[in-house]
Amino acid sequence: MLSTLRARVLPAAQRRSLDELAQDLDLSSGDTGAKHSAFWTMLVLSAVIAAGGVLTDSTATVIGAMIIAPLSTPIMGIALGSVQRRRTGSALVVLLAGLLVIAVGALMSQVLPGDYDLLSNSQIAGRTSPDLMDLIAALATGLAGAVALARRDVGAVLPGVAIAISLVPPLVVVGVCLGSLAGWPALGALVLFVSNLFALVFGGMVVFATLGHSPLRRGAPGRPARSAYAAMAALFVAVFVPLAANTALTLVLEVWTGRVEDAARQWLADDPGASVTGVDAVSRTLHVHVRVPGDLPPVEGLLDLIEGQVPDGVPVVVDATRGVRVELRR
Repeated sequence: MLSTLRARVLPAAQRRSLDELAQDLDLSSGDTGAKHSAFWTMLVLSAVIAAGGVLTDSTATVIGAMIIAPLSTPIMGIALGSVQRRRTGSALVVLLAGLLVIAVGALMSQVLPGDYDLLSNSQIAGRTSPDLMDLIAALATGLAGAVALARRDVGAVLPGVAIAISLVPPLVVVGVCLGSLAGWPALGALVLFVSNLFALVFGGMVVFATLGHSPLRRGAPGRPARSAYAAMAALFVAVFVPLAANTALTLVLEVWTGRVEDAARQWLADDPGASVTGVDAVSRTLHVHVRVPGDLPPVEGLLDLIEGQVPDGVPVVVDATRGVRVELRR
């Protein structure tokens, strides 16, 4: 069954040879000077473009940076080297490239005003709180990218893969957050990058091993060394644990948000014309958005209604359309 599936997904007539894959993915083979020149030039440009898109909250600009970013090349080189059981230097290239992109983001973040709200920027907020769905999507995208590289006839999908599995923008967000002294958002963006890195390496290892390329030194053909398995297992744990924790926290916040919204509706039920327009969680704070024709009812009523529904340590803020803002301290 597995052989049938391999024949359908990776038909022999369309498989790229090991030499072809190494030529594209191994920066230490062939004309290394030209490869490194192209890689670092495009990486710096993509980092600057991504930083500009993030800071201006421009989705189109960030997508442009994703398309030209060359970071997936050495990451897939890690996967190919693992299957071949040889050192290619790709891991060091990825590390240095990541530090460079973070530095670009931190440098360009200095144009932001001191009181800038990072989470009000959708390009930043969307990359600082990854969950398990991000990992699942990244795994599927990583497999798609590896299949596209392994086959000669589907290379046209690679730009779509580059957009789907974001690499440079999360690193830029890490730099922007660090430059703004926002440690937790920076950690969230870093976890997103690491999860995408894991997905690409895992997808590449699975597909390249399926191709049956024999390693350069003795061992089972097409199977990565034990050290590669250990590294992938450690990376998976490092990614899975924070993503699972953040997913659980998100689900809990959704429960609390629903409870606070129900309580707020009861609180305003006796005030004609008043309504709850929404409740959302921002930075672990629950914001209750209400519309009132006059003054807010006594907030003690809302405090009584949410008592026991939400832990006392979770701040609740009431934002009214008339400009009234009340923070409930419990």
